[in-house]
Amino acid sequence: MSTNDKKQLDTTDSSRRKFLKSSGIAVGGIAVGGALGGLLGMSGKSEPATNATATIDTKPAQQHDQALEYFTNRADFDLLGQATERIFPEDENGPGAIGLGVPYYIDHQLAGKWGINAKEYRQGPFFEGEPNQGYQSQLKYHQIYDLGIEAIENYSQSTFSQGFTSLEAEQQDEVLAAFENDKVNIPGIKSSFFFEILRQSTLEGAYADPLYGGNKDMQGWKMKEYPGVQMSYSAEQVASKEFIEIEPASLHDTHN
Repeated sequence: MSTNDKKQLDTTDSSRRKFLKSSGIAVGGIAVGGALGGLLGMSGKSEPATNATATIDTKPAQQHDQALEYFTNRADFDLLGQATERIFPEDENGPGAIGLGVPYYIDHQLAGKWGINAKEYRQGPFFEGEPNQGYQSQLKYHQIYDLGIEAIENYSQSTFSQGFTSLEAEQQDEVLAAFENDKVNIPGIKSSFFFEILRQSTLEGAYADPLYGGNKDMQGWKMKEYPGVQMSYSAEQVASKEFIEIEPASLHDTHN
């Protein structure tokens, strides 16, 4: 990228990079888990799965885990992908959720320990709690996703007479906004709670280590100029008062 191009991106008010850097959504905070407990470290897998969907223009060493593990209906997975893309769309700074592999990240977490709330207290009775009491539902996360995806499709059909994946981007935004504002009925949970989980999962998938299936080719990190998992830093890098851009490294890279 030329110096002029970089300056142009840095001064764009709508720049996603500027928003992310100035917001409370820091990479480190996402990596250790957000308000919902975080998905990272709960996949239940000890080794990365074989990359079953790599293409000739993909770097296999950085696309470790892109094969479906939870979803058996491809239509549901495609709907999930388009919903995450509206939350984290592609723009001039880089790829969106689909390009980053976020749907695969969510799929793998739903298939693992996070999907069954393995690290949460699961005994009743279950009552609707106050907003400050956090998650109170007897439903597991994978059940919430199943219900939420079904509700997205049903709401799209009833509102626009088309499935979600057939809608224009603006219409998809309207559907998701209805969920965010609790205008959709989902048995057992508020639609805003499902939207909150979907948004949190999308952000985590965009910035988690590629070992977990998202952040393809570490492009999420590259957009934030985040160095990833570096084994060490040189004395010059530590002492420098200027920002030094470093080619990011993933957990997979440091173990090879």
